[in-house]
Amino acid sequence: MSFNKFRALYVIIASLLLLAACKNKYDLPDQPLANYIKVYMPAAVNNPVSRVLAITDSAQVIIYGADYGGAGYPQADIPVTFSVNPALVDSFNRANNTAYTLLPEHGYTLSETSAIIPRGQLSTPPLELAVKTSGADGIAALKDYLLPISIVKSTITVNEQLRTVYFVIRVQPDLADYPDFDRSAWSITGFSSQEANGEGADNGRAIFAIDNNNATYWHTQWQGGSPGPPHYITVDMGAVKTLHGLSFLDRQSDNDGKPQSVTVETSIDNLNWEPAGSFTLQNTKDLQKQFLSGFRDARYFRVNILSAYNATYTHLAELNAF
Repeated sequence: MSFNKFRALYVIIASLLLLAACKNKYDLPDQPLANYIKVYMPAAVNNPVSRVLAITDSAQVIIYGADYGGAGYPQADIPVTFSVNPALVDSFNRANNTAYTLLPEHGYTLSETSAIIPRGQLSTPPLELAVKTSGADGIAALKDYLLPISIVKSTITVNEQLRTVYFVIRVQPDLADYPDFDRSAWSITGFSSQEANGEGADNGRAIFAIDNNNATYWHTQWQGGSPGPPHYITVDMGAVKTLHGLSFLDRQSDNDGKPQSVTVETSIDNLNWEPAGSFTLQNTKDLQKQFLSGFRDARYFRVNILSAYNATYTHLAELNAF
């Protein structure tokens, strides 16, 4: 045998011995397949699950249920029991710094509190959470409720991370029924700052947020100073109106600084102010309409921009109300 052939054979034998040694050294403990078979609520993967419902005479339906997770299919029926646990609302609020209210019992019904994942199938039949959005038992509009639905009993192990689905439920009217107000009598009565020069002669100042021109915009000051948030702009509508919500159109560019976290206050006399709602706007050039926390009479409203996307300044092309 030549030296080169002997060396190649030696390398092969050494490699095989090394692999055998590694295999023996790193043998894993036995992993029973049953450890990976669990039931869970598939909607819980996206917790919390937000649903905005219309105000209608008939109840609005949300689907829930349980699934089988693991290799193959169940070899026998799997009974599953569901329940609403009000205590989970408090724990959710503490963990997420929220203040949701439990969806009141009179405002909903569960079609079933028990179901079966049939043998050879991977899920229960669709179950229905029916929410009443009108009438004496209808839940209040423009308020965010929380309803936790949990698997409380099953003949096989429950996936603890997906045991409960948290539904955030809000009822609101159809935005299409609320056209924007005429702004011909409007005026700006206050603002935190404005860029009077740096954005050009026909831009930057607060008045450009209500000029019916999508190409112009209010921009907070950046020349000679750059005050950070909160920023605000105050509007006088010229007369008392029933205010339902506000309409935002941001600067029609891809610049940073679009409003993110916003609160609204309303007033009759520009002296006494009441909180009227808070919301998070999207980082987009699209028109965004937002209902207030309740309908109210007001002549003045003030928009407070607590934060903006990727910037300490902010800007706004058009501000309207409905």
